[in-house]
Amino acid sequence: MKILGILGGHRRDGVTGKMLETVLSGVDQPNQAELVYLEDYPFKPDHGDQKDPVLDQLEAKMLASDVWVIAAPTYWGGLAGEMKDFFDCMRQRLVRIDHLGATHPDRFKDKHYLSLTNCYTGTFENWVTGVTDQSFRTIDKVMSAAGVIKLHELVVTNTYGMTELPDRKKQACLTWGKRLNSIKKRDDSTVKRYIELFFMIAVMALVTMGIQLGFGFVPKHDFWMAYASFVVIFYVLLGSILHFFTVVKHRRR
Repeated sequence: MKILGILGGHRRDGVTGKMLETVLSGVDQPNQAELVYLEDYPFKPDHGDQKDPVLDQLEAKMLASDVWVIAAPTYWGGLAGEMKDFFDCMRQRLVRIDHLGATHPDRFKDKHYLSLTNCYTGTFENWVTGVTDQSFRTIDKVMSAAGVIKLHELVVTNTYGMTELPDRKKQACLTWGKRLNSIKKRDDSTVKRYIELFFMIAVMALVTMGIQLGFGFVPKHDFWMAYASFVVIFYVLLGSILHFFTVVKHRRR
């Protein structure tokens, strides 16, 4: 199995680079690890049938890899420009675009990715405000469109003046590097998602019934009123928890 680290930062030896190198150091033989520093590749967008040869090189490396470790710092509350530019230039290669302009997973489907980012913002402030969330959302949106399966995300905060990773973060990066050795090349999580959905619905139904009984929303002789209140409460609760797990919840510490 091959793990490809893609670094999109202004410095190869910065905090982002140290995070990526630590993750890749956990990859053991016979698995292979390679680090690509985007600043070393002067890529340009394709123009019609004129393919950019540098993008050809990067695309070949991505196709030959089973896991991508995508590392880029967070600047101004968003993904650093070099990585974003790379995603933009690779757009028509990452996905298949139909005659209506809609995107579909293509050759990269069922590969896996791990996201890394960092920011100057303090740990507590990032935990409360989610400064790094938008960086993770951008990566997730691109990878989801390409059909690439998410493994995890790691974040380091309070990086202003930082020259070495904190021991706890270094260990977290190394741990995930070790885990990459045992990632299955194809991972269908459909059954897992259905099990999670079942328990999510079971909990929401229990909470809904508790609210109905607690606030007296269960008319003794009116089935349809009881049914309507159950549906409304259940919908609000389920919508909230789905929004939290799909949009709001990202690693912040």
